[in-house]
Amino acid sequence: MAWYPLQGYRVVDFGSAWAGPQMAHIMADMGAEVIKVESRNRIDYGRIGGAASAKDLLTKTPEAIAATAPDRLELNPVFHLLNRGKKGITVDFTKPKGADLIRELIKRSDVVADNFTPGVLDKHGLGYESLAAIKPDIIVVSLCFAGHTGPLKGTRGYAPIITALGGLDSVVGYPDESIPCGPRFAYGDHVAATHGALAILIALIHRNRTGEGQYIDISEWEATTSLLGEPLMEYIMNGRIQKPKGNRDPIMAPHGYYPCRGEGQWVSIAVKTEEEWQSFCQAIGNPNLAGDERFIDRYSRLLNQDALDKLVAQWTASYTPLEVTEILQKSGVAAAPFMISKEQYHDPHFRERGIFVEVNHPKNGREVFYGIPWKLSDTPGEVRSSGPLLGQDNEYVFKELLGLSQEDFEHLGEEKVIF
Repeated sequence: MAWYPLQGYRVVDFGSAWAGPQMAHIMADMGAEVIKVESRNRIDYGRIGGAASAKDLLTKTPEAIAATAPDRLELNPVFHLLNRGKKGITVDFTKPKGADLIRELIKRSDVVADNFTPGVLDKHGLGYESLAAIKPDIIVVSLCFAGHTGPLKGTRGYAPIITALGGLDSVVGYPDESIPCGPRFAYGDHVAATHGALAILIALIHRNRTGEGQYIDISEWEATTSLLGEPLMEYIMNGRIQKPKGNRDPIMAPHGYYPCRGEGQWVSIAVKTEEEWQSFCQAIGNPNLAGDERFIDRYSRLLNQDALDKLVAQWTASYTPLEVTEILQKSGVAAAPFMISKEQYHDPHFRERGIFVEVNHPKNGREVFYGIPWKLSDTPGEVRSSGPLLGQDNEYVFKELLGLSQEDFEHLGEEKVIF
């Protein structure tokens, strides 16, 4: 039987949408028992993505879909990815009996994780102070847009807002663009989720040494900002505002994407040192280029990037991205093809390293997820299952873990507490 590094730990997961669920699935990948908490009055909005027509997606809540077509809430593979390896229960903690059940579960758990707006759990007697009173060594991690203190606490925001305030959007794009354009994916959610999982592990180490639990306050905004050290230091130390530079780099040239043979085919090239520049010129069959006064040293190449990029593009246009990559890598020059998702999925390197894993879902059948991106030699973790069906583990949690009788279990179902 496999042994996992977080085996024996239990996490109560109130997460929804993206950041919260991803933070908890990292714990599940490493062996923790993660119990996802929903109710039919508060369904994770992530379930709706694959459950509805375009019209339903824009006009109906998950609860409305659940009332008319509950099976449709089990079809979104992105939800399954973000909640992989978890158990799932349905309990309405806004009702006193539901909150009591949650408290009993937390007494038997190690970590509580949420990404609610500040104050939601406190309103129902499930905030950190209340939980620490019944389980002093509990670790509670609360992840939200701007943190749980400060003038902006309680501010609502989605992924594009996070990267806007976090500063990422200010350095992404091309110099001649007048409208900011940040990354169109949940960058802030990914970053905050990873920070959250790391913080949980640190708190568990502290608890193992001291017996003390603690509260972890994570701001998605701050987590995103923490990765933009260069623009902040540029302003703090030099008083300069870093602007978007497109694909160009302040110290490397050539640097960027260059067109290759075939429609929509590109290769990324980066040359940093003088040695790499000499090797690059040899590799493209134009050693005399290294002696061109416009490109004689790195400073000159940066001043003449337009001309240099034109020459590089003329050469790359005769080859495929893989051919360019092979030629330059053999000469010690950094180069890699621009890959779309289809190419990544079939890439032999990814295949050999097992970055994609297959799991079976009771409604969707075979699903393919990205695997665990770190390789531990002795305790590698595992993607053990797809995401849970709504309430699939109610009997295990409420009857086996909490000891409810069948009669009480059924009665709470009739009262729509376990619901």
